[in-house]
Amino acid sequence: MRLIFIYGPVASGKLTIGRLVAEQVGAPLFHNHLIVDAVAAVFPFGSPEFVSLREQFWLETISSAAASGRSLIFTFAPEPSVSTDFPDHVLRRVTQAGGQVTYIALDLSEAEQERRLVNPSREQFGKLRSLEILRALRPSMTACMKIMPKAALRVDTEMSTPAEAANAIIQHITTVG
Repeated sequence: MRLIFIYGPVASGKLTIGRLVAEQVGAPLFHNHLIVDAVAAVFPFGSPEFVSLREQFWLETISSAAASGRSLIFTFAPEPSVSTDFPDHVLRRVTQAGGQVTYIALDLSEAEQERRLVNPSREQFGKLRSLEILRALRPSMTACMKIMPKAALRVDTEMSTPAEAANAIIQHITTVG
């Protein structure tokens, strides 16, 4: 089992790139908004219940996939309401089941992030679209990005198309193993 753990800031292209990688490698895409949206339908974002349930669902789904030998693409946006040791929990559960985790980081400039933030496609999953909120949260989100595990590959999504980014990821995972 291989978990391709794609992480990056808001509007870095995680879902778009994750979909392309999933299509090309034939693995399911488990993007973070599947759970975020499900839990947010019952509990407000950031509430203790929301935080606890979101992480439980993420971990249980990834653990079950690992135990079943089912490879998976997971997208994740590091932010303060997620436990700082969440990536470590993921790694531990996957490796205990005999799988491996490959961390892929996506990067982009603040100017490009702000340009993308208001894209209508971001409405589909109730994604953040407010420049004011983004600017207020950016320092804490940047701090969360800095404590993520070292990425096996970093992709600048401002300088590459989604297809180019997906191809770089696929080339990395097929070449490195």
